[in-house]
Amino acid sequence: MTKILVQQGDHPDEATSVRILPDDVTLAVLPGESIVEAVRRNGLRTRYLCRRGGCGACKADLVDGAVAYTCAIAGTVLSDAEVTDGKCLPCRARPVGEATIRLSEKDCLRAVFGSIPTTGAHAGDNGEKK
Repeated sequence: MTKILVQQGDHPDEATSVRILPDDVTLAVLPGESIVEAVRRNGLRTRYLCRRGGCGACKADLVDGAVAYTCAIAGTVLSDAEVTDGKCLPCRARPVGEATIRLSEKDCLRAVFGSIPTTGAHAGDNGEKK
């Protein structure tokens, strides 16, 4: 079940994690940090442009969990119908508890230096923690 919360002026106070598909990478997300900020902090990149929720270039599927936004997102960028369909904006979204998002195939993660980390998941274990 997916859920998107809009909480103006508030953000989750605890560190959490986000699983990013199709790369199957799990990253820690610090309090007040967006998913894209966590991606960048871990030396990775994905497609985004403005990093403020104004363009929609980073739009992704919220597969599981919930996300919060600290400010309202314009309906022209993320419509109510898209929210209902489980779309989110990783540049502004902050996971509430553990969350899973799916990037499009063209938006998959890229390592800036070295290889993509596999924190929380190991090759061949289907992402299940042991």
